[in-house]
Amino acid sequence: MGSQQQIAFFLRELEDGDTWRRAAAAKGLGRIGRDEHAWVLVGLADDRAAEVREAVAVGLGRLAVAEAGRAVLPGLMDDEDPWVRRRASRSAILLGLDGPAIVDAFSRLLRDPDHHLRINALDGLRALGVPGDVGALLALLGDPDWAVWGRARSLVFDFRKDPAVSAELVRTAEHGAADARVLALELLPKQWNERILDSLVTGLRDEAPQVRSTVARRLADMEDMRSQDALADALKAEQDAGVAELLIRLLAERGDERVTGPAIRWLGDAAAGSSAASALGAVGTRVAVHVLRTAVTDGALPGRTRADAAKAIGQAGRWDAVWLLLPLLDDPDGVVRAGAVAGLDTLVADGLRFWERHSVAGALVAHLAADPNTVWQTHNALIGLAEALPGLRRIVDRTPSADVRAAALSLLDTHNATDGDTEHDLARFVHALDDPDETVRHHAAEGLAHWVVTTGVLPQDEQRLRARLTDLAADASRAETRAVAEEALRALAECGRSSA
Repeated sequence: MGSQQQIAFFLRELEDGDTWRRAAAAKGLGRIGRDEHAWVLVGLADDRAAEVREAVAVGLGRLAVAEAGRAVLPGLMDDEDPWVRRRASRSAILLGLDGPAIVDAFSRLLRDPDHHLRINALDGLRALGVPGDVGALLALLGDPDWAVWGRARSLVFDFRKDPAVSAELVRTAEHGAADARVLALELLPKQWNERILDSLVTGLRDEAPQVRSTVARRLADMEDMRSQDALADALKAEQDAGVAELLIRLLAERGDERVTGPAIRWLGDAAAGSSAASALGAVGTRVAVHVLRTAVTDGALPGRTRADAAKAIGQAGRWDAVWLLLPLLDDPDGVVRAGAVAGLDTLVADGLRFWERHSVAGALVAHLAADPNTVWQTHNALIGLAEALPGLRRIVDRTPSADVRAAALSLLDTHNATDGDTEHDLARFVHALDDPDETVRHHAAEGLAHWVVTTGVLPQDEQRLRARLTDLAADASRAETRAVAEEALRALAECGRSSA
């Protein structure tokens, strides 16, 4: 059957067929018909059957006769049947229809109960380059469907300088429904904070936790005492663990000692306890540190909270901090052990008292060899502790663990610490260049380069060493290892020229 015969058949079906045959004929005419057949479809736009009206909308989109589409598609976008509205709105987009009637039709669809229609409306308005009904648009920031609120957010952002959109954005940020208010606050520039301060402060008492959290973040960016007082008062009254955790962090970051009481109250909470412990360390008051001393050994608290309490003790740096943390290196909970290492790391970085250094060094060296889960964290805590070097040398010589051997060898690097036996570390670096593990070889080459620069001494059998480093620079699988091998070769060359 030729196209002319098919068209004739479809036209007969439109006159005499039942619902499904008329619908099929309308779609078929849209596929193979000519421009004049678009007007035939226009005549069917008020067909009693929704299936036919839907097919008319589809056919008009395919035939691409804009004037025919403009005649009926706005009306079909208001059809009682959601499938008709859906097809009509997609065809309007395909045809690139514009004008007030189309904008109004898309604007009405912003409130459609069918989320597909809300998506089509947003796509259509974006294609037209207009925001449509700004009230309906801003309300969609609270839509439950991410495909809807994401598009709405993007459209609002694009038109944020439009006076009507800007005004509605402010209104939504101050008084909108919870989810819409959150996104509106995120979209609203920070320079608006002063102008909406009253609504931010009252927002701390909003029934929706997500609103309380969002306004708290904005208030934390402000330096005035009213904002800080509002955050402190809100924390006292807060019952939601997630919001309390945020308020505790925000006040602790500002060094507000009023966080102490609420932090103690939330210390046992699984969600807020870790931040509460950190906050107590940040304020470092006598009461806060006393609570932390008890918390680190309180088996009823979650391990994460005890770990953060250990870190906080290191941060507070009181006279007994070292002696509180050292026993925790043997705690059964690995998370707590890691927290103790982090606390000791802070104490080492801040400067230990001379009578603490040997005890801390010995305990951390033993922990380096004993706890495979905190090897590099322990390595970091040992940096700068010359008292640890004898124990580290024993580890390099004896440990079967490549990871531990690499960490210990790295700590023998003269960039980290030196002592009277540093000159004898060369043999360890040279020997480790042949280690089966590339991480060990990496730190061996790096340590060798720094040793040569620091001591200014050329190793014995320098030629063999150069050959080994040359091979390592050529064969290492990691670019970082090749780079440190080349660094070691340059150090040998510089030392040779200085000695000549």
